[in-house]
Amino acid sequence: MAVAPETAADLVYQIFDLQRAVRCVAVAGLRGQDTGVALQGVLRFVGEGESRATHLAARLGVSAPVLSRHIADLEEQGLVVRRPDPEDGRAQLVALSEAGADKLREIEQQRTATLQGYLQDWSQNDAEETAKILKKLAESLRDSARAKTAGPTEITPTV
Repeated sequence: MAVAPETAADLVYQIFDLQRAVRCVAVAGLRGQDTGVALQGVLRFVGEGESRATHLAARLGVSAPVLSRHIADLEEQGLVVRRPDPEDGRAQLVALSEAGADKLREIEQQRTATLQGYLQDWSQNDAEETAKILKKLAESLRDSARAKTAGPTEITPTV
């Protein structure tokens, strides 16, 4: 079942509008923070587990030099650590430091509390359904984008 062009266009508009709204919420929550929105985003992805910087850049949709500057800023603040990749000595693995894990928890707790305050007139069911739909949308967009950028894939026989 295909989505009608008008519906897709409206969805694009709503996504960009949501993106702006989320950025406003994030900026409003920055008071007293020493990491900006971009660094917080990088910190969040690093917090998902140790990874090569090149993989992080691809997941974030930024160039390697941009990510490198962000990682350097976070490292300078003591929030991330880098180490050589044992599988490829030219590459580096990036992970949260203990202070970085604490900082990420603090940021996520603050964002959670802020969002709870903004959604006081929402029901629990509305919030759960919205989270479910947003997750489905994000997964569809990621999977489609990966398939498009990956090119033809090798078919692996099943046993």
